Amino acid sequence: MKIIIKNAGILNSWTGVIQRGSVTVTGDTVSRVCYGEESDSYADKVIDADGSLLIPGFVDVHTHGRCGFDFSSADESGLRRMAESYASDGVTTVFPTLASDTLGGLCDAAVRINSFRKSDAPFSSVFGGIHLEGRYINPVKRGAHNPELIVKPSSDELDVFMKSAGLPLHITAALELDDGSFANAAVKFGATLGLGHTAADYSETVGFIDRYGVSLTHTYNAMPGIHHRDGGPVIAAFRKKAFCELICDGHHVDREMVAFTYAQTGCERLVLVSDSMAATCMPDGDYSIAGTPAFVRYGIARTPDGALAGSTLRLPQAVENLADFTGAGLSDAVRCATVCPALEAGISDVCGIIGVGRRADMILCRPDETPGKVRLGMYAVISAGRIIDPMYK
Repeated sequence: MKIIIKNAGILNSWTGVIQRGSVTVTGDTVSRVCYGEESDSYADKVIDADGSLLIPGFVDVHTHGRCGFDFSSADESGLRRMAESYASDGVTTVFPTLASDTLGGLCDAAVRINSFRKSDAPFSSVFGGIHLEGRYINPVKRGAHNPELIVKPSSDELDVFMKSAGLPLHITAALELDDGSFANAAVKFGATLGLGHTAADYSETVGFIDRYGVSLTHTYNAMPGIHHRDGGPVIAAFRKKAFCELICDGHHVDREMVAFTYAQTGCERLVLVSDSMAATCMPDGDYSIAGTPAFVRYGIARTPDGALAGSTLRLPQAVENLADFTGAGLSDAVRCATVCPALEAGISDVCGIIGVGRRADMILCRPDETPGKVRLGMYAVISAGRIIDPMYK
């Protein structure tokens, strides 16, 4: 099927520039991008955007689940429900994120996810890879992770898991506990690395960035804070220009700290993530995250001992929050949820950008950029060439 979206303001994720033009979609791929009045002459379906903003589909590289399901335990039915829900929200690429579990449990979850990814089920393309967050973390910064399931980084275990997970694969680990074999094995395999749930100091973090190109997993959360005698991982990441994930819900990181962070990273190195858990898109109540009990009150998820347990944040909300908290333009905020996470996870050749040869993942918006109350005004999503309309507004 061939679709033309014409008269759209097309966002260039590389530059942040918006230009009027048209996009041609053939099957699940962008086959042409034209600026100005020119467009392909024939299509099975023509969408007149009438000046609406056309942005890339959002990319969430850190999310544990939604709609009552957790990626660690979801069966095919749950995966199908989540994939449809993410796509309907404009999140057209997701890295299902696995919290701490037994090695066997992690491998089983990876097999289920990859089986769905490779199927012809609707929206199976939404799952773009796997994020292994759990198990190889520092117990003193475990957050909501079950302490009984945490072990030191093991290259032997990683080898077993990688055979189940395949690529793309992003791995969060406390690399200060590694003798180098774990990180070297991950990089050799082709995975990307994040430093998280860590007690690493400034100098250690600089070394990890230099050697492995690590990003920071949910910056500030589950890591040493900024101190005037040790800037810790955060200042190391700022100075070394590493990618920094941020849960922009106003709870995990205060809005003033969001503004401070954005002033350091700009829209080139800030990666918006949801870190969402099963309660996302669900009412308050009792849930779990990878088997750890969690209760949700007023949309905030916590463990019984009071630790934050993921979030109920949706990525479109994170984009709007970033613009509201920082005064950033909407196009710059969108870049933090599209090209930046795609670059962090090494998948920018597939998604995060509207470009020829990339998957046809896009969102049509009629935004309202009222200062302090920015709204995307999303009204249609194209996910791998499939049109979803109407949807979240």
